[in-house]
Amino acid sequence: MTELPPRVSDLRRNYDDGRLLESDLAHTPLGQFARWFDDAVAAELVEPNAMVVATSDEQGVPSARTVLLKGVDRRGFVFYTNHQSRKGRALAGNPRASLVFPWYPLSRQIVVVGDVEAVSRAEAADYFSSRPYASRLGAWASEQSSVIASRDVLKARYAELAAAFPDSGSTADVPLPDFWGGFLVKPVSVEFWQGRPSRLHDRLRFVRAQDEALLDDVEAWTTERLSP
Repeated sequence: MTELPPRVSDLRRNYDDGRLLESDLAHTPLGQFARWFDDAVAAELVEPNAMVVATSDEQGVPSARTVLLKGVDRRGFVFYTNHQSRKGRALAGNPRASLVFPWYPLSRQIVVVGDVEAVSRAEAADYFSSRPYASRLGAWASEQSSVIASRDVLKARYAELAAAFPDSGSTADVPLPDFWGGFLVKPVSVEFWQGRPSRLHDRLRFVRAQDEALLDDVEAWTTERLSP
């Protein structure tokens, strides 16, 4: 007899991989993120820069999707997308977002909440030119989040663009689309979550104490512990 898989409610594991005490915490959210990101890379996690981006539109309708982090510095966290996509339209009307880095093998997650603004055209162009040729064409080919009749529509559009912008080996062979660019998430809070036994998890959160807080400014953040 084939054994049935366990019910969802029966799935559980005990988190005993680490701890996060106040004495372990870096002085700034950027410092702590760098530590944990380095750990995720060293652990060879699949797509360690993958993050869930949650937005809501002007009517408060939420949506979430996985996006790749493409930049982090003292300003905040940067990702790129089509501005006409579902998330792009939502951020145009309600420029706030939450990011979740779900590093399950390490029993860790990072939750960012912040205000969002578009990065400069120059910054977007610099990143776009670093993408592989096929990825640059793909940005042009996809009217992201729009309904299409079939995959053949997408393939035909890609072929048209490949003919219009042949691969010359130059980063300038495919120009930056007007409808494509980056978003900078400027955190108001950054929470670091470490799984612990008996569901008594460690949750330490940096909270912005100034209107314009850089992620590496010790004086701009306060820290607090959250109940699990």
